[in-house]
Amino acid sequence: MLTKFLVAFSILALVAAIAGTVPAKGPTYNVTLTAPAVVKGAALKAGDYKVTVGADKVVFTLGKVSQEVPAKVETDASKHSENQIRFDQVGNQNTITEITLGGTKTRLVFN
Repeated sequence: MLTKFLVAFSILALVAAIAGTVPAKGPTYNVTLTAPAVVKGAALKAGDYKVTVGADKVVFTLGKVSQEVPAKVETDASKHSENQIRFDQVGNQNTITEITLGGTKTRLVFN
């Protein structure tokens, strides 16, 4: 009886551990913010983010913290050589308005 309980508990623990690691859909890119910024009202700390691009949204992930924001995904005529982040200064905050993803033709627009 104890063996069945241990097996059942182990299986349940494994399922619970895997459930929290479901990856987001869409291509993922690495983007570094050198200073804190705001994008569509979401505050982002400085750091190395994984950016997952969906059809009409972008998910910024830093460690275990994720922020989902709406975005317009555009395709340019030529590939971008490196990541570029365009900021507007609003008050004392850096507000991200656009990100071009290096090695791709993808541009993320946050208006």
